Amino acid sequence: MSRRAFAVGVALAAVAGVTIGVALHARLFPSAAVGSTVRLPALYGQATWSPASRPAPSFALRDQRGRLVSLASLRGRTVALTFLDSLCRQACPVEGRALAAALRGLGPSRRPRLVVVSVDPGGDTPATVGRAIRRWGLPAGTTWLLGTHAQLARVWRAFRITVEPRSGDIVHSTALYLLDRHGDERAGFLFPFVPAFVTTDLRRLAA
Repeated sequence: MSRRAFAVGVALAAVAGVTIGVALHARLFPSAAVGSTVRLPALYGQATWSPASRPAPSFALRDQRGRLVSLASLRGRTVALTFLDSLCRQACPVEGRALAAALRGLGPSRRPRLVVVSVDPGGDTPATVGRAIRRWGLPAGTTWLLGTHAQLARVWRAFRITVEPRSGDIVHSTALYLLDRHGDERAGFLFPFVPAFVTTDLRRLAA
């Protein structure tokens, strides 16, 4: 193959890759606008939203300590919201450790409240949650929300999280939402994500 033909092939592949990426982005985050102008992003999430344009759905659940926690009660502080299974042996531990690495890059004044919503109502308990937090290196103050299947399913639906129990495991969406101090969704990540991008976005939202 000539160099010219090779260059043309690479260019066509790059265009196809971008097209597929944009289409996938729109499929996963239909309400996030994709701009036509190339510029450095204010936030690095795979989906981002302007201030006050996308309030996070409200909910209230009890955490691993039995305390009732609502998103409204966390106003005034940035929030990193994700969905995990403390008994998972595959994706969740990897995501948990990546999230822990992202949070370690932030000083105390800019560190968000980490809120995890269980995707395993039959398996997650205060004991299993505590072990997962320690094993994955998550902050000691992590809030892990528990509940019945019906209670948790309402939150899953509100945040477009798919949860499908399988034999010996639970397949679920690996989404991370970053909320600003006003309770608005500002950035969304799908795992695998780059921890440094999460760190940067949280730092900017806390500034």
